[in-house]
Amino acid sequence: MAENLLSIDNGTQSVRAMLFSPQGDLLHIKQIPIEPYYSTAPGLAEQDPEVFWGAVCDACQGLWEEGADKSSIAAAALTTQRSTVLNVDRDGVPLRPAISWLDQRRTEGLKPLGGLWGAAFQIIGAAGTVAYLQAEAEANWIQTHQPEIWDATYKYLFLSGFLTHCLTGRFVDSVACQVGYVPFDYKNQAWSKKWDWKWQAVPVKPDLLPELVPVGEILGEITPQAADATGIPAGLPLIAAAADKATEVLGAGCLRPELGCLSYGSSATLNTTHTRYIEIIPLIPPYPAAVPGAYNLEIQIFRGYWMVSWFKQEFGLREQKLADQQGIQPEDLFDDLVHAVPPGSDGLVLQPYWSPGLRFPGPEARGAMIGFSDTHTRAHIYRAILEGLAYALREASEKSDRRSKVPIRELRVAGGGSQSDAALQLTADIFGLPVSRPHLYETSGLGAAIDAAVGVGLHPDFDAGVAAMTRVGETFLPDPAAQSVYDELYNRVYKNMYRQLRPLYKAMPPR
Repeated sequence: MAENLLSIDNGTQSVRAMLFSPQGDLLHIKQIPIEPYYSTAPGLAEQDPEVFWGAVCDACQGLWEEGADKSSIAAAALTTQRSTVLNVDRDGVPLRPAISWLDQRRTEGLKPLGGLWGAAFQIIGAAGTVAYLQAEAEANWIQTHQPEIWDATYKYLFLSGFLTHCLTGRFVDSVACQVGYVPFDYKNQAWSKKWDWKWQAVPVKPDLLPELVPVGEILGEITPQAADATGIPAGLPLIAAAADKATEVLGAGCLRPELGCLSYGSSATLNTTHTRYIEIIPLIPPYPAAVPGAYNLEIQIFRGYWMVSWFKQEFGLREQKLADQQGIQPEDLFDDLVHAVPPGSDGLVLQPYWSPGLRFPGPEARGAMIGFSDTHTRAHIYRAILEGLAYALREASEKSDRRSKVPIRELRVAGGGSQSDAALQLTADIFGLPVSRPHLYETSGLGAAIDAAVGVGLHPDFDAGVAAMTRVGETFLPDPAAQSVYDELYNRVYKNMYRQLRPLYKAMPPR
């Protein structure tokens, strides 16, 4: 009987094809590295769409070469990086490079919203937020700077929709992959009604958008052409999953609102899953969860764990060389750096806003470190980076608790940073909560596999799917002495930093 699940995860730096059992065991995996983007001008981040599709094909073919049994597969599911957009023609052929979620282009000078919507946003003080969203929308940039591309566009898709078309030949996408600047009604999880202000904010028309399919339902079947390219059996159902952060939350087992999921990845995020629509920050919606009709309340620290990579690249050559000599992972030696410094980094406190946020904390925010003295070393800086990210996410959790009125009581940590014992221990100490890593590192792929398993009836519902396919790995409990140090620094120093530094950030030249 076919009962295994094929999960395809197109992340920022690699594409992974994985085969999971219905018990959540990872049976096979093939990873294909990809360049996240190329840049032809400052702030631009684009990629040839064929890089993504080619990596999907290579990753799947690699599974079969390593012995994965095609006949054992009951269904496939796809999860991708969020907010990467493509313009395609009637045949699904891209008209220009994909614009990556890492892209920082903006379209200034757009006409503000008019009419009743414009007046309403002026009254409630949200006109600036709407203008920011308009400037950030990739569709506005393409229409303004490449009108010939926009006029030739048959469908405007997220990466998930593009790859779904490559696999099934259909212009469809999962409801739970709609994260970006398109006219999407996040509360009702459908395209916005025709009177919604979002249609005025971007030039997208309804016929440019794909058909939406709820999580757990069939997007289509693998076409013979896709089967030739990938080796996936033709006719296999492709089940609607969700964007990678949402599937990561599901794969970490965080179905209840009191379970918080931290992602220590390229972006550091805090997510909780709710069945109520709640905006932690006004006009910033909760995103669709990888469960039908549910929402992920999320706060993001843009380029969060990127700072860890930055430190390793700029200051970690010694550890990299030693790890090569000793035949161990560099992360083991970087954990030694953390252990060489006491909790609180001897008063060195970091604010991790290397890239701006819309409303958390604000678009003018910058990164900052304060408290330097002649006793501080690069080990202090490294620990302060990890602590600063945890401080920022603790602040996010407090916002989430206040808005949802459901306090977070336990944390699961996914993403690359979850492999560091030192990072998880200091996270437990800063939050004052138990912190666990899931039993598998590949939580995003696992979450997509859960969607597929429920979609084809291998598990009767998502509660049963999560119970069968997820479990907790190692758990880290707060150390009372370290927690006391962190509480003092967090409440007396960190929480005051942004308010005190904001006027200086505003006085600085634009980024």
